[in-house]
Amino acid sequence: MGEPKHIDTERDIQILNSEKDPRTKKRFRTLFIFLLLCGIAIVYGVMVGSVSIPLKEVWGALFSTADTVEKQIVWDLRLPRLLTGLLVGACLAVSGALLQGVMRNPLADPGIIGVSAGAGLVAVIMMIIFPEYIHLLPLGAFLGALIATFTIYFIAWDGGISPLRMILAGVAINSLLGAVMSTVMILYSDRVQAVLPWLVGGLAGRSWPHFQIIWPYALIGLLLSIFAIKHANIMLLGDEVARLVGNKVERSRFFLILLATFLAGAAVSVAGLIGFVGLVVPHFVRMIVGNDYRFLLPISALAGAFLVAFADTVARSWFDPIELPVGILLAAIGAPFFLYLLRGGIKGWKMS
Repeated sequence: MGEPKHIDTERDIQILNSEKDPRTKKRFRTLFIFLLLCGIAIVYGVMVGSVSIPLKEVWGALFSTADTVEKQIVWDLRLPRLLTGLLVGACLAVSGALLQGVMRNPLADPGIIGVSAGAGLVAVIMMIIFPEYIHLLPLGAFLGALIATFTIYFIAWDGGISPLRMILAGVAINSLLGAVMSTVMILYSDRVQAVLPWLVGGLAGRSWPHFQIIWPYALIGLLLSIFAIKHANIMLLGDEVARLVGNKVERSRFFLILLATFLAGAAVSVAGLIGFVGLVVPHFVRMIVGNDYRFLLPISALAGAFLVAFADTVARSWFDPIELPVGILLAAIGAPFFLYLLRGGIKGWKMS
């Protein structure tokens, strides 16, 4: 008979901060692969579209001083959209990884537990009712996500936070906010047309101003996630063990959820309600590199960045002359994976 599962968990805890972990080489290799894939996604995204640009001309378009058509296409249309997609994917993936870890549940995701819905509701209200304040959209989206998070936290609180109660409260709040959003859209039906592409999630028309909106928030959130690694790893041990080693469990949980909320709000503010990235990417990465957040977070960020950037390139170039919103394509990828988790994949999921 093989070793009991708890032995594997104890071994993982012992080598969590050890350079002797036999998986370290595999993890660094995976990190390098996804870094390379992000570079490939950028080059491929710059090359393809309604006007194809050969690889040998891409370098000239990027660095030439001549004002050519290719340079305008690369600099004004494709590159800002790609870079925005990279940041959106990284934010959503890291947000999902943090939520899954703190709730110890593979189904935790900004879109499922109501965080994205809170950001989305405020964003829709700002775009439809207060368009003159559109420059404050990232802040509004974050505040919406924060209010949703506090509401979920309040409902789930019972002398402490149960991850299961929080997920159930999040699902309920998600439905409620969706109903409110639908009501706003009905009341202002004459202004809804401009919001519809945003609701399904997409990067069409994203330019340098959109990139300038998200990059400061993404940079702050991703840098803070580095400081969250220690807390996230300790939370893997369970509440009781975490308390025994001196960790303030509720404070750590609140900090991690707040950070996940901030990242999700930043992504939603420029890309709309893109779903399943925070669900699929961390789970996939976890199956490859394990649960050590020193590797899980950076690799999830790179994998999420690659997925959104590459999927957006596919959505805008493979179905020409139609351009699909990337949210639709990602939903087509994520929904079967979600069903896999529900039907059996969740049974083999463990925090180890």
